Amino acid sequence: MFCGATIALSLLSLLLLSPVTLSDKCNPQDKKVLLQIKKDFNNPYLLSSWDPKTGCCGWYSIQCDEKTNRVISLDISDSPAFTNFSGHIPPSVGDLPYLESLTFHKLPYLTGPIQPAIAKLKNLKYLFIEYTNVSGSIPPFLAELKNLQLLHLSTNNLSGPIPSSLSQLPKLESLHLDRNKLTGPIPESFGSFKKPGPDLILSHNQLSGPIPASLGQLDPDRIDLSRNKFEGDASVLFGSKKKTQILDVSRNLLSFDFSKVDFPKQSLIWLDINHNKIYGKIPVALTKVENLQQFNVSYNRLCGAIPQGGTGRLQDRFDEYAYLHNKCLCGKPLPKCK
Repeated sequence: MFCGATIALSLLSLLLLSPVTLSDKCNPQDKKVLLQIKKDFNNPYLLSSWDPKTGCCGWYSIQCDEKTNRVISLDISDSPAFTNFSGHIPPSVGDLPYLESLTFHKLPYLTGPIQPAIAKLKNLKYLFIEYTNVSGSIPPFLAELKNLQLLHLSTNNLSGPIPSSLSQLPKLESLHLDRNKLTGPIPESFGSFKKPGPDLILSHNQLSGPIPASLGQLDPDRIDLSRNKFEGDASVLFGSKKKTQILDVSRNLLSFDFSKVDFPKQSLIWLDINHNKIYGKIPVALTKVENLQQFNVSYNRLCGAIPQGGTGRLQDRFDEYAYLHNKCLCGKPLPKCK
């Protein structure tokens, strides 16, 4: 009886001690770097849990590898506006050699350029700098991060051109550069991304020029080029054999014959081409798109009857606002053709 109680007490002691032991595990060099990062940000309230007396693997925003105890993720996010988190991304972030994920998110007082020392993080898979006031250009050195899978730089103050070198990222699955102040064309080199190519989210910028014909070689799930100044032919983005789910080229200066494009019959769920100079007829092939949920061709130069019937049922799924302000479209849900 006494022996059993002793064993039970020992097990209870282990359970109570285990969380403390785990949180105490922390690579000394990583801990030193993290404390330097905290200092570089002027010891903000957001990082108050970064206590040198405790193990860094238990700190807010830190994730460590369970076996090696090296820091693999740094996620500084969602600072309320009243906190004192401000400054530039410090060079010290480049001194976490095992880092796989780096996030700065919803930090309105984070300013300055994308830190060049990030190029040292050769194990980085995920880079998120979003909803900040980081500014300057998108640095070409990001192409040196050959393990990068997700590159999300949305909703900042970034300006200048998109570096053509980003197409040299062999594992990239998603590229979000939307809601910045980027200018210039989509690099022709983007057609050389490893197929099927990354999701391309480039909306809400000041990008211009033609859509590179090379993009027709890619087949990502999502393409959003809306609210820019792209011109000319975007028909290379369409195709019956593609697996596109979302295609949005709305609010540009595009001009091509819509009659001649084809569509993925099963994967396409979102098609928006509104506010362009696109002409021709609405293709009958659209009536065979099975799962279309969002559709808008308004404010173009389309003409002719809206195709009726088919599994797509364009005339029933979408109201007149999806078709308004074209040259001479007619038929349900618009007035009858004469």
